[in-house]
Amino acid sequence: METQLAKPSDLALTRQLVSIQTPAPQPGFLGPGHTARPVIQVSYSDSDPFIMLMDDWLDKRDDEPVGGPHPHAGFETVSLLLEGEIGGSPHRMKGGDFQLMTAGSGIIHTETIDTKTKMRLLQLWLTLPAKDRWATPRVQDLPVEHVPTLTENGVTIRLYSGTFAGLTSPVQNYVPLIIADIQLQPGINITQQLPASFTTFLYVIGGSVAVGEKQKILHQHQVGWLDRFSDDALSDLELTAGGAGGRVVLYAGQPQHDPIVSHGPFIGDTPDDIKRLYQEFRQGNMKHVSTLPEALKIQY
Repeated sequence: METQLAKPSDLALTRQLVSIQTPAPQPGFLGPGHTARPVIQVSYSDSDPFIMLMDDWLDKRDDEPVGGPHPHAGFETVSLLLEGEIGGSPHRMKGGDFQLMTAGSGIIHTETIDTKTKMRLLQLWLTLPAKDRWATPRVQDLPVEHVPTLTENGVTIRLYSGTFAGLTSPVQNYVPLIIADIQLQPGINITQQLPASFTTFLYVIGGSVAVGEKQKILHQHQVGWLDRFSDDALSDLELTAGGAGGRVVLYAGQPQHDPIVSHGPFIGDTPDDIKRLYQEFRQGNMKHVSTLPEALKIQY
């Protein structure tokens, strides 16, 4: 997908689909029963500020432990658990829970699953602005019972980050970011506003939705990238549910226009950053998330 910047003088500020993709499932790293879909399949210049998004399905049928501790630095992990449970106390997540972990200067966290379980997790890698690349690590947990929610006229919207549909999330952001789980009953149509300059995509979790004035249809497991305007005005996002209803997760974020270097679990501004991070990790200079001060482990 090529970046498309529309001029307000040429078009109404209504968002349209410019690219539809159907990411194929792949074997996951957690062994049998783990399937992963790489949702973002465009270049970073087109997806900025979004680096990577994986849709992980796990149907674990034994008690053999999988996963374990691993480091991150230079970005944020943004986790939305759609079903099941994952993680350990005090950051154990259940279906509908949300977590934003600022890896920043470097942190180690542990994702170990040692029992039979079924779960589905959307985990996003989100860039940090260059000026905040090495921010002090912190974790923010937003449980489903505290997620701002709108339910009316066949529409349910859970807002995990940003401001959308008259809702505002308490989650603190370095990069302006909207994440919303939108569920529509069959045939329901909604129009909501979001910043016209934000990079925006929709990922269909169930059913189907038609998008924009042209009513291009997105089906389950499909990703739809929207056009993007060059100014900071608001734009309209129109969605219409198909005959079986529709459920989509909306991701919209402000592009940062900062080049990044990616290698393994680290993001940096230069290759030297990556070398330094590996050295810090090997020398034991990255702390585990469990050692963060309470003020940096935020529970909403």
